Amino acid sequence: MAQFELTEKNRVQRVPKRGAYDSKTIYEIIGDALIGHVGFVIDDQPFVIPTLIARQGDQILLHGATSSRLMRHIQSGGDLSIAVTHIDGLVLARSVFHHSINYRSAVLFGRGEFINERRAKLEALRQFTERLVPGRWDDARQPNEVELKATAVAAVTIDLASAKVRTGPPSDEEDDYSLPVWAGVLPMRQVYEDAIPDDRLDPDLEIPGYLQKLIEAG
Repeated sequence: MAQFELTEKNRVQRVPKRGAYDSKTIYEIIGDALIGHVGFVIDDQPFVIPTLIARQGDQILLHGATSSRLMRHIQSGGDLSIAVTHIDGLVLARSVFHHSINYRSAVLFGRGEFINERRAKLEALRQFTERLVPGRWDDARQPNEVELKATAVAAVTIDLASAKVRTGPPSDEEDDYSLPVWAGVLPMRQVYEDAIPDDRLDPDLEIPGYLQKLIEAG
């Protein structure tokens, strides 16, 4: 879908001008994320679980132990909320009140269902692996039947969603612009460092090319 419906459930309340409801903005934020925080309620007790996510069309893929609280909640048809956040910079104002962060965030709402068909389940697990490191699925051992049975995979259809984004310099009070205080943005980004081989790795094995590319790209 090109645009998510705007309701009181997904409407950005605080600084609404930073809100966005188009799938392009929201899916780009999801696409840059490895981890999502999944919120749900069981018997009036809220839980938030950080977990690896991958997107497949208008669905978010989740996986975990078949006996986990989250997977049991999904299987029961319970509601979910998934949040993703990226920090792009520290916004340093002339006053402490106006310090902030440049960020990109998305909040999703929906319900999930298990993927049980073997081929579809393997494809979902492939997407998780390739989301971590492109090229890894064909290089490493793939799941055996015991591992497949112990792992639940769910597809959460995104019913509602919103994004919220802050960019740019600090917004100071007009009287504060004359203060002799440094102000501006300190950009932040996540980078890969040199790989650390496992202690039991065959010393003749070189780092894979696909992994080296990630490191060189920074």
